[in-house]
Amino acid sequence: MRNVLPYSGQIVAAGLSPAWQSIMEFESLLIGEVNRAAQTWQCASGKVLNVAVAAEHLGSPVRAVTVLGGPPADATAREMAMLGIELIAVPTHGETRTCTTLLERGTGQTTELVENAAAIEPDELAAFVTAFRDAVTDASVVVLSGSLPAGTPVTFYRELLELSSCPVVLDARGPELLEALPLRPLLVKPNREELAKTLGRRLDNETAVFSAMHELHDRGAEWVLITDGSRPALVLGPEGCGRIQPLPVDRVVNPIGCGDCLAAGFAAGLARGLPPSDAMRLGVAAASENCRTLLAGRLEPQAVAQLAQQVVLEPV
Repeated sequence: MRNVLPYSGQIVAAGLSPAWQSIMEFESLLIGEVNRAAQTWQCASGKVLNVAVAAEHLGSPVRAVTVLGGPPADATAREMAMLGIELIAVPTHGETRTCTTLLERGTGQTTELVENAAAIEPDELAAFVTAFRDAVTDASVVVLSGSLPAGTPVTFYRELLELSSCPVVLDARGPELLEALPLRPLLVKPNREELAKTLGRRLDNETAVFSAMHELHDRGAEWVLITDGSRPALVLGPEGCGRIQPLPVDRVVNPIGCGDCLAAGFAAGLARGLPPSDAMRLGVAAASENCRTLLAGRLEPQAVAQLAQQVVLEPV
């Protein structure tokens, strides 16, 4: 049995863009040539499922609410059952997308080939909302994440926030993020590029980023966390502004899913009763640990706990 961190309350991870992930490792990649993979792996993925898997590995009871269709649906259900994650999956006519990660040993580069999620029929969307309403009745924390499939109303996350009576982490961008802010999510966490596109302006320096973060805060977000790859993460909350320096990673195996693990770690911390600033440290530690794992979210909880002790939130 895996060692886990202390028990926490129920976390609900919800989203409309799951994926079946294929990971292929190559000695080197040559564009325009035949490339034969040295090794391949497959697993359930997409932001909603990455959050669920990471939270489960951190010791939290997790309920994942999503939509699934086609052959990936059965494979995903089997994997979630194996991991002990309660899966509530609304069947869809559209097939769940397959995304492919290409890992190149020689350079350490990662290339991601991403399918867009299939459009969801109105009756399927209504069934998802009903399933979500039932799923969050006993939730301690809700994590809403992922892009919205084509045709989904931009007010969708706002509707889910209206149904949630517990703290909500919102990992979204664009109009759907802005529409949800008046419902006061506890944390929003677009990355720097997503923040710039959401507000429609360039963010060329830290001052500009903090100004944009204040705009999200003024519109309703209690905490705003902006990540920027290997650069420092910026934080805005009731206590003011801060900066989190990235933790050193000796070897990056696969960076895919680090943002999802950050959201999961933050949610796990909240569910254990940690204040948001400490929960954020746990989230940053989970993101760092994820860099060392091949499959997104498959974290070692004790390593995350040790890394969290090294995370420093510096006032700005």
